[in-house]
Amino acid sequence: MRVLLTGGGTGGHIYPLIAVSAELQRLCGEQGMLLDLRYLGACGNYRELLELNNILVRRVAQSKLRRYFSLSNFIDGPKFVYSLWQALFKVFWFMPDILFSKGGPGALAVVLAARFYRIQVIIHESDTVPGLTNLLSGRFSKIILTSFPQTAGYFPNKETIMVGNPIRRYLLNGIENESKEKNKRIFGFSSDLPLILVIGGSQGASKINEFILDNLPALLDITQILHQTGASNYEEVIKEAAFIAEKLPEDLVKRYKAASYFGDEIRSAYIAADLVVTRASAGAIFEVAAFGKPSILIPLPPEIAASDHQTKNAYDYASNGSALVIEQTNLLPNLFVSQAQKILQNPELASSMSQAARNFSKLDAASKIAQIIVELCGGNRQNKS
Repeated sequence: MRVLLTGGGTGGHIYPLIAVSAELQRLCGEQGMLLDLRYLGACGNYRELLELNNILVRRVAQSKLRRYFSLSNFIDGPKFVYSLWQALFKVFWFMPDILFSKGGPGALAVVLAARFYRIQVIIHESDTVPGLTNLLSGRFSKIILTSFPQTAGYFPNKETIMVGNPIRRYLLNGIENESKEKNKRIFGFSSDLPLILVIGGSQGASKINEFILDNLPALLDITQILHQTGASNYEEVIKEAAFIAEKLPEDLVKRYKAASYFGDEIRSAYIAADLVVTRASAGAIFEVAAFGKPSILIPLPPEIAASDHQTKNAYDYASNGSALVIEQTNLLPNLFVSQAQKILQNPELASSMSQAARNFSKLDAASKIAQIIVELCGGNRQNKS
């Protein structure tokens, strides 16, 4: 069975592909099927990670599709044409049974190449509002898989299935047996004090970083903080935190720790957290839900997030009581501290938010997608024979 994967080069695209690929490998192993699994696209800095997960990587040029005027369109237009020729050539030499696309820069060229050769296409849309790549790709797709129910409305006359957002199985294995206190100690925190995990996605979030640092003394009075800054922001955050620490008592200084980026350690970070503060990407929301953590969501503002999708993600998720939403324009110190304190100091509220998060989660998303791919490949191979 030949399966081709494609998607943009951010963690929000790559990690779900890795989750699905692991389930495909497991399913094919159980059924005694040979699997040839490859990635074709603009994978950014994730090539090594894909290859570590037994996925052969081939690249095409990255070009971004925009719904607005930009001088960059004059560069990305020719790059898209070039990436399409690359995709046509590389798909021809692999000729997969099926293409699974997560959307994002570089993916549309691969989708068009697959349809040119009459290869079945499945796409997965993580957000409530589809990106432009997936909106266009949906026209050529046999099935559209979604994370949120309302996303189906953007793909009329197409078969849509709500599966949730894929999460890597090993992150969740055995978490019910893990101790929050033990995982706090792994990071050098006190097991007796609450812990806020601040995480801005794979790239970090500069505005959230600035806000946390500006209000660090007030926050450390009520909690401990584990802060993922993003690799490009790490040195600056460390310097600023060290400057602030000079004016704080030693016991408060010990309550703050920063990390540039969490790899596999993200599992322990989630388990240790009493409250998660994050952007409102689908990847972040579904991970927080899977770990059953109360959260404060700070969506990217509409001038940055296409179609204001993060705000819509956030309010849809929070509607069942699993999270609080603070839009960036309303991110004020007193409001944030009071909301965090309300959750951390009210066990009943924290427990109800945790349960609502678990109720929202879709832990079997990756296995469902893998099963759909295997079934479609089986039907496609029968048709060819």
